[in-house]
Amino acid sequence: MAERKARVERNTLETQITVEINLDGTGQSRFETGVHFLDHMMDQIARHGLVDLDIVAKGDLHIDDHHTVEDIGITLGQAFKAAVGDKKGIRRYGHAYVPLDEALSRVVIDLSGRPGLTMDVPYTRGSVGGFDVDLFGEFFHGFVNHSMVTLHIDNLKGKNTHHQIETVFKAFGRALRMAIESDERMAGVVASTKGSL
Repeated sequence: MAERKARVERNTLETQITVEINLDGTGQSRFETGVHFLDHMMDQIARHGLVDLDIVAKGDLHIDDHHTVEDIGITLGQAFKAAVGDKKGIRRYGHAYVPLDEALSRVVIDLSGRPGLTMDVPYTRGSVGGFDVDLFGEFFHGFVNHSMVTLHIDNLKGKNTHHQIETVFKAFGRALRMAIESDERMAGVVASTKGSL
């Protein structure tokens, strides 16, 4: 399988972001975004997805975290799309259930070539450590719209908002890992009756 790495830069009047990704990594990560709770969650993607992530972002955090969080999702989606390539020989679909104490989340992903997000996370609080949890919806919207994947995120149980979110990100990492894994029976073939994704 060809090397599955990408580096993407995205610069706007609101943010300047660089993402480097290695889909066949070991879960190494480095984040310099200024949004520490998001960094903590993206570390779950790297560790549980066994992808290497290096993300540097400078944004208008003096206003709020919105533009930075959304644009990181966009840029990560662009990098993922570039790194995954033609999708030949991979599973395409991935899913995971992840618990953390009282919280349980399910994430299902399809590298479909069609962007779509269905997200049902009934947060028990509006913020964690000053971070507006609604911004995770913006992060995942940015990701799916630019990675061209279909993503279903459901928090099935949870009372602690931090636990709810952490189970979502761990499950996302594990579902992603499954979807991009090689499938020997699909060698050289795209998992679609259309012949492309």
